[in-house]
Amino acid sequence: MTAPILDAGAVGERIERLLEASAATGPVALERSEELVRLVVELYGTGLERILEIVYDGGALDDAVLASLAADPLVSSLLIVHGLHPYAVNERVQRALDDVRPYLGSHGGDVRLLDVSDEGVVQLQLLGSCDGCASSAVTLELAVEDAIRAAAPEVVRIDVVAQAATPGLIPVESLSARLRTTAESTGPGAQWAAAGRAADMGVGQLVRTSVGGAQVVLCRLTSGTYAYRDECAACGATFEGAGLQRSPAAPGSAVLTCRGCGAHFDIRRAGVGVDDPGIHLDPMPLLERDGVIEIAVRSAVPA
Repeated sequence: MTAPILDAGAVGERIERLLEASAATGPVALERSEELVRLVVELYGTGLERILEIVYDGGALDDAVLASLAADPLVSSLLIVHGLHPYAVNERVQRALDDVRPYLGSHGGDVRLLDVSDEGVVQLQLLGSCDGCASSAVTLELAVEDAIRAAAPEVVRIDVVAQAATPGLIPVESLSARLRTTAESTGPGAQWAAAGRAADMGVGQLVRTSVGGAQVVLCRLTSGTYAYRDECAACGATFEGAGLQRSPAAPGSAVLTCRGCGAHFDIRRAGVGVDDPGIHLDPMPLLERDGVIEIAVRSAVPA
């Protein structure tokens, strides 16, 4: 029987809350609680390091095994905590960007890693155009930030170096942001929610669904899955009864047509209007992880 997967993030938050509760009972209780946590961490860290040494001495710790360990979210987080991760921070950040690069490409953009400082500051440059899609800055911010945070939680800040002004350049002014700590991330922001399995959607299929309280339309193409808010940019109607069509003028394209007003939108080009390039659908950040489609939905900000 497979053991349930431990949510390392939730456990970390619980430990923090218990330590805060200990602080309320006095400095002595807090000091003892912190010492207990430190000793347990040191004990398991030493044991984990010894396990790796035994496997290495036995000749079983090859590149493939290391890659498998590093790819497991729980094991990877433990290796990071104890300073045992086989890949350096800059390599993990680069791998994270490579994972989201296909998604960035679907919005006409790309990202280049410029530097990762010893202090944990990541310096990026966003490249490409997004075909007039003003909301792509937020979309790309969520995808890039989430991927980096998951791969390298020790990163403290992401800075973006602006590319020279070019028509259609992706706006990046909102991307430079300090990565939230565990406590800060509980506030208003983006939450990733499962929208279903990619294998359940056929190529050329359109699905309307609710994800995290947001109404979303999912479009499955040979190049991947795309997500937009279920609202026509021209008339505000939903895409109930709509379908995807190919455009003879643009091989490989996919056009979504609103049944209410007849407006056409290019799915692969960030939802830009085919008839009126000045309008576009609202793209939703989407990642496919282990076959599951996840959508980033922003939490409501209190007034």
